[in-house]
Amino acid sequence: MDEIIRDPLWNNIRIDPLAMRLVDTRAFQRLRYVRQLGLAYFVYPGASHSRFEHALGAYHLARRTLNQFADRGNEPQVDRDSAMLVRCAALLHDIGHYPFSHALEEIGALHHEEVARPLIMGGEVADVLCSTLGPDAPQKIMDFIRGRSASPLQGLISGSLDLDKIEYLKRDAFMCGVNYGDIDVDRLLDSLTVVDDPETGAQRVGIFEKGLSALESLLFAKYQMYRNVYWHHAVRSATAMYKRLVDSALTAGSLSAEELAGFTDEGLLHELGRRAPTPLLTALRERKLYKRAFECPAADLPPDIGEWIADDRALVVAVEDQLAHELGLQAGELLLDYPTKTQMLGLDIPVRRRNGSVRRLTAAGWEGAINLPKLSEELYGSARWLRVFTAGRAPIPREAVLRIAGLSAADAKAQVRGGRLL
Repeated sequence: MDEIIRDPLWNNIRIDPLAMRLVDTRAFQRLRYVRQLGLAYFVYPGASHSRFEHALGAYHLARRTLNQFADRGNEPQVDRDSAMLVRCAALLHDIGHYPFSHALEEIGALHHEEVARPLIMGGEVADVLCSTLGPDAPQKIMDFIRGRSASPLQGLISGSLDLDKIEYLKRDAFMCGVNYGDIDVDRLLDSLTVVDDPETGAQRVGIFEKGLSALESLLFAKYQMYRNVYWHHAVRSATAMYKRLVDSALTAGSLSAEELAGFTDEGLLHELGRRAPTPLLTALRERKLYKRAFECPAADLPPDIGEWIADDRALVVAVEDQLAHELGLQAGELLLDYPTKTQMLGLDIPVRRRNGSVRRLTAAGWEGAINLPKLSEELYGSARWLRVFTAGRAPIPREAVLRIAGLSAADAKAQVRGGRLL
């Protein structure tokens, strides 16, 4: 018999007995204490919702979509075990998330999908899956989560229009109290279908042409959420402080990389306070966030400038400390931030047209329907900002920052070794 969980976003979420056993595992219960939006609650107090709630919501949307396919009658028949695998993959897709969600992946920590592997392939979760769905169930679920399943339903778990994306945009906007993620979920889900890919002939999740407007609204909602919530300057300041804290603790040996995924948000901060107390940790806990000493949108920068700031963590720390020294600051009192480049409006999905034909919609757009390539780059450039944060007011000459950002990684390393950046 199903359990019913009350949810502020989706109202009643029905949980089947298998899902309930997975929810009750220790690995899944940890998600109650991992915030969905990391440190965004410093800006949006309501953004204290957890990965636990989001995972239940993704499961709910998977169950709803599969039931819709079954009720429609003209979709390929999905057997019970396949449907259960999809539900479980939706439920478990974030089980490997680090404390404060994605931030630690920006310092080179193993991607959360890889962290999920031992949690799903062994222990309590694997025992539940194997006893119910068979010994190969954990691997099949990992294939779904990593986007490698041959199932026609792969796109529900990982793809241009996966249920994870629909859920987190809707929930994040709701909990932050903003309208940027107000997408037409009913229309989107009702438009999902399974079609034959026009290029490969393989069956995959697609969308009816009638749903293109709802899809476009989802893409713009994603941009708006990045611009106003995920990459808000104060959120990025707190994130930069947190990344520096954990990176320093790892470098000093106070923490090990293997430990990270086992912590909760507060558990990690508590352990940092016990093992490696610093003024930076105190400032973060008391919301004494670093101030913007410099900022510039990516739209005003030459293409590919400063990508080493997002990709080369060791070099970033060396440059930060050298700049701090030259400005009379202490190590760790100046932080560079340039969010990792992400697909803002990525698309690759087959569309069933009104005449029954199927056309593949990609980032190249579709004139007369969705034509996003140029717009995508413009939106991306206005959402992503290069910033320098400092513990106090320490303005840095714009020309100097742009010159440093424009250096190649090799030249930046050479200047740090030479002891002069400004």
